Amino acid sequence: MTYIPITPFGRPVTAAHLEHQSHATATQPPQGVNKWEALRALTTVRKRVGISDRSLNVLQALISFHPDTVLSGDTADLTVFPSNAAICERLHGMPCSTMRRHLAALVDAGLILRRDSPNGKRFARRGQTPQIFGFDLTPLVTRFEALSALAEEVTAEEEAHARLRRAVSLMRRDLAGLAAYGMQTQPDAALWPELQEVAALVAISLRRQLTSAVLEDMEAALLKALDTARDAIDAPTTPVLSTSDPQNEQHHQNSQKDTYESERGIEKGRDDNAVVHLRPTQDTSDLEQDVNLPNAPLALVLESCTSLRDYVPGNIRHWHQLVQAAEVIYPMMGISQAGWQDAIDAMGPEEASVVVAAMLERFDAIKSPGGYLRRLSAKARVGDFSCGPMVLALSRRHAA
Repeated sequence: MTYIPITPFGRPVTAAHLEHQSHATATQPPQGVNKWEALRALTTVRKRVGISDRSLNVLQALISFHPDTVLSGDTADLTVFPSNAAICERLHGMPCSTMRRHLAALVDAGLILRRDSPNGKRFARRGQTPQIFGFDLTPLVTRFEALSALAEEVTAEEEAHARLRRAVSLMRRDLAGLAAYGMQTQPDAALWPELQEVAALVAISLRRQLTSAVLEDMEAALLKALDTARDAIDAPTTPVLSTSDPQNEQHHQNSQKDTYESERGIEKGRDDNAVVHLRPTQDTSDLEQDVNLPNAPLALVLESCTSLRDYVPGNIRHWHQLVQAAEVIYPMMGISQAGWQDAIDAMGPEEASVVVAAMLERFDAIKSPGGYLRRLSAKARVGDFSCGPMVLALSRRHAA
C-alpha cells in the first residue's frame, strides 16, 4: 500500500490547504493538459487567483522539471521533486527565501500541492510501488478547464474595457474639436469654454488607470456634452444679407478646375463600377482640414456610405460613433483584427473607419477586403493616401 500524504512537513494545516486537496481527486481531461497552455491561461487570470507574475515564474521553472509536455496520470506521474537549489538555478539565481515565498503562494492558491516525505526531503522511490515526494502538479490538470473559461472571461472584460476607453478618448477629442470649431463660428456663445474645460478634465483623468464603471460615467457625460455641442452647431442661423446697393450679388467663378489623378485599383480585373481612388493635385476647399480627423466632413461620409444604415441602428452624429460602427462591420467583411489594428495605427481610428465604410459601399467590387485595407494602410504610412478623394468618388457615383 502506498500512502499519499496530505499534510506539509513542519507547517500548520489550514482549511484552505485541506480544501485544495480535492483538486487532486477531481476528474482529469481524458486527453491530458499541455503544461504550457495551462501556464498561459494562468498568466491571464493571475490576478483573479491571487498570484503575482514572479510566482508564475517559479511555477514555470517547477513544471519544466516534468519531462512531458502533456500532463496526465496519477499523483506519482505528476509529482516533481527538484531541490531548492535546482529551482533557484532555473530562476537565474533568485534568492532561496524569495523562491520559497512564491512556492507558498502557489500552494495557497491551490495550483500545486505539497507531498512532503517524513523528513521533508524531496525524492523518488522506484520499484513496483513507486513513491515520489515533492510538488504535485495535478491541480493544473484538474482545474485547467475552469481556468481556461476564466481566462476567456477575463480577456473579454479586458477587451470591453479597452474599447470603452478608446471610445471615451475619441469622444473627448470630438468634444474638443467641436468646442474649438464653435469658438470660431459662434464666439459669443458661453457654451464653448465650458465644453473645452470638460474635454480638458477628461484628458487629465485618462492619464490614470480607470475602472469600467468610471469610464461608463464619463462616456455618458461626454455623450450628453457632444449632443449639446452638435445641437448648438447645427442650430439654424439667420443668413447675413448684403447691404450694398446692387440687388444681386456678384457671382465669383474659379476658372481653374481641380484635377485629379486616378490611382490604379488594387485588384486586377475589377469592373468599371469599382471604387476609383482619386488624389487631388491641389487643396480641396470644401473639405474640413483637421490634424486629428479625416479630411472629409462626417456628413459627407454618411451621405456617400449609405450601406452603413443596414448594419448600424440609430443615427451616427459623431466620429466616435462611426468608429464603433466600423468595429462591428469589419469582421463581417472578412477583415482580421490584425488588419484593422494595422489600419488604425497607420491612419487613425476615424480615417480607418471611413475607409471601412467606403469599402462596404463597394464591397462586391473588392475581391480581398483584408488585403485591400492593408495596401491602403501601407500607403497611408508614407503619406500617399487620404480618404477624402475616396469619399468624393462615392459621392459623385450617388449623384450620377
